[in-house]
Order: sequence, then C-alpha cells, then structure tokens
Amino acid sequence: MTMIGLEIHCQLTNLNSKLFCSCKANYREFEINENICPVCMGLPGSLPRLNQEAVKKATIIAMALNCTTPEKIAFFRKNYFYPDSPKNFQITQLNIYGDTSVGGTGSVMVGDKKIRITRIQLEEDPGRLIYEGSSSKNQITLVDYNRAGTPLVEIVTEPDFETPKEVRDFLNILSDILANLGVADPSLEGAMRADANVSIEGGKKVEIKNIGSFHDLEKAAHFEITRQESLHSRDIEIIQETRHWDDKRKITISSRSKEEELDYRYFLEGDIPWVKIDPEIQKKLQTEMPESISSKKQRYVSKYNIPAQVSDVLSSDKYYSDLFEEAHTESNAKEVANIITTELMGLVDTREKREASKFTSTHLRDLADAIQSGKVSRNSSKNALHEILKSGKDLFTVISELDLGNVSDESELSGFITQVISEEPQAVEQTKSNPQTINYLVGKVMQKTKGKADPVLTLDMLKKQIGV
Repeated sequence: MTMIGLEIHCQLTNLNSKLFCSCKANYREFEINENICPVCMGLPGSLPRLNQEAVKKATIIAMALNCTTPEKIAFFRKNYFYPDSPKNFQITQLNIYGDTSVGGTGSVMVGDKKIRITRIQLEEDPGRLIYEGSSSKNQITLVDYNRAGTPLVEIVTEPDFETPKEVRDFLNILSDILANLGVADPSLEGAMRADANVSIEGGKKVEIKNIGSFHDLEKAAHFEITRQESLHSRDIEIIQETRHWDDKRKITISSRSKEEELDYRYFLEGDIPWVKIDPEIQKKLQTEMPESISSKKQRYVSKYNIPAQVSDVLSSDKYYSDLFEEAHTESNAKEVANIITTELMGLVDTREKREASKFTSTHLRDLADAIQSGKVSRNSSKNALHEILKSGKDLFTVISELDLGNVSDESELSGFITQVISEEPQAVEQTKSNPQTINYLVGKVMQKTKGKADPVLTLDMLKKQIGV
C-alpha cells in the first residue's frame, strides 16, 4: 500500500509588508538583496513585529479548508542552519500546547475522497538560492535574501494519497481555492511549492524536496514509489531520509537523513507574545469570504442553466469567473460563459497574456449582446475578439473598422441568396425533398458574405425562396 502526505508552502499576497518587518512583501520587484532590513536578516538587537493582515489571511485559508481555528496562536523558533536562512532559525508555528497554529484539523474533498488536513501554520519564507555555472565543477551558489521573511502558509496533510494522480488533483483544487479567496496567487513563480512524504507497505517515509511544479511532483512521487518498491522486493531496508528531485535526470537523489521534530530544538519565540484570535473577528472574516467555487458552480447551473462542465471550468479560475460576474446579465449569461470557455481561454491562457490583454468585462458584455442581437456573427466575433485583445478598442469601433457587422438587410441579403440558389440547383432540389439539407445552402450564403450574414434571417429567406 502506498501512502503519500504533503507539505504545501504558499506565499500570501496583497500584503504591504513581510511577516515580521516593514520590508515589502512583493520581493519580486527589487534587485537582488535590496529588500532587506536588520529584522529579516536577524541582526542582533532587532525585534520582530507580527503582520496582523497576514494572520487574517491565514485564518481565512483555515476556514476555507474546514479547519478548526484556535482561540490563541503562538510562534516558535525552528533552529537549523541553511544558507538561505539568515537567522539560522525560522519563526514558525507548532502545536505543542494544543492547537496553537492558525488552523487545526480540516479536510478537502477530491472527488468522493476526503483528504485530511493535519494543520495550517503561518511562518516566514527563507531566502532564495541562485546557482551560477554551467556544470557541477564550476558551479557556485549565491543567496538572495529579498524573499526572507515573506509571509508563508504551510498546509500539512495526512498521508491520505494513494497515487501521484490524487496528489496532482488535490493540488489543482487547492490552488483554485486559494486563488478564489484572493489571499494567494499560485500562478506566480515559486509562490506555491510542495514537498511529498512517500512510504510503501507501512515502511519508513521518505521526504522529497526541491520540486518545481505540480507536474514534477507527480513525476517525483512516481519515481520514488518505483524506487521503494524495487528495494522492498529485494529485502533492502528503506531508510528514512530527505531526497531531492533532480529535474534533469528525473530521479530522486539522497540529500540527508530525515530530521525528527526534536532535531529542530523548537522553543517559544520570546519576542512575539501569544496572539488572541477574537471570535468576533473570525465571524467578520467568515462573512467577508468570497463565494466558494462549489457554490458558484451550483449557481451557474441552477440560475443560468449553464452546462455543468462549462460551469466547472468557469468557476474554478478566479480570472474568468470575475470576468463572468462583471459582464453577465440574466439574458446573456450563457453567451458570456460560452465566449469565455470556447474562445477567450485559448487566447489568454498564461499570466503574461492576461496582463498584456486589454480585454475588459465591458468588451465581453458588448460582444455577447452583439452575438445575441445578430449584429455580429459568431464567426466574425472571433476576429473582433482577437483585435480587442490587442488594441483595447471598443467592440463597435472594431466592427466598423474591420467591416465585421452582420449582413442583416433583407434587400442586400436577397442578392446573395439568389446567387447561391442559381449556382446550386441540385442542392435546392434536394432541399425540397429533404428540408434538413438547407443548412448546406445557409453555409454557402455565409461563404459569400464572409461569415457576416445573419444566420436566422438567411435561413428564413432561403425557406421562402425555395418554398420549404
């Protein structure tokens, strides 16, 4: 039997400062080692000061993952030496005196399976190692401390995963939940990282670190399961250790013996007092939480009759669901959802494309209304969408400049229809005996008008002229 547990580290976003000092939380906008101060570097005499907003955001995550929330929380020093830890200890949380982390036991459903959450703790992120050099012989390791002290939430699960695919599915669901809450942005590089603890047949667990993506985590878990099964089949002892994922060779490599909790010599952080979590604040945070993904999906299906599969895709991504919420009305909701899921998702499928796009909810609403009113055909709307993404011009300017408007004037359309009827006598005769084949003639009219003919009006006029 395979057992996999996860330790997920997720940076909190939309905060002005780091967890214990006034340095900017958004370290990515600074040059190397520019965003540091005596507190986050752990210089003698410096004192930490807790970021209250970070505590609130971590509490929101705990609530969203159905975790218990304590009456008061405490912080501890986790002592270890590593180059990216400037203080030689990390300020984190530990449930030594009962539940004193921001989140206790909870759960997340992955399909029909419940994945148990052990705890959620708030801690500071270490710095970042930078490797210079093309080979192991001339490679050097540099340290950028800009990230040190950034607010980080660690989500620890029970070893409830039996396959790497379950791990990947859970991480996808979790990243959607965090993004929907607006407390984290998993799409940012390094903003969401996960380590896996893998064991088979009830044996000792092996921790896998240095994993860059969910895809790599799935691969690393596959490899580690295979490695352990091979050792087990040959009666070779599986050692409890920490292994690193080698992305180039796609294997795990032994790094060090796995530390026990005692090895870190935890003790209470004397410079940060216990923090009481006011029940009234918790209630306020609960009411301010955004609508859950599952609730959105149900609402889209029941209220707007949007197909379940489309609703699932639409509700899972905050960027698209926000666009939908801002653009839709009672009458155009299905059309708005259709444009997003069939066209827009393929055009702005990366963070960079979204940021470069000049597309707004107003563009989306106008486009949906224009399609429904027959002012523009679905085919022409695709061209309009491409142009709006590039230029940001309003829809009606784009329709005019690119001549994308529907041919909906009966006198103008009549000439195209007469031409098609004269050119397609066999299709006309076939339509008289089998009216369903009239769609072929509608298609021909669309070709003549370069996709701009009003399809409903075209169909009606063809029926009248042919007499079906």
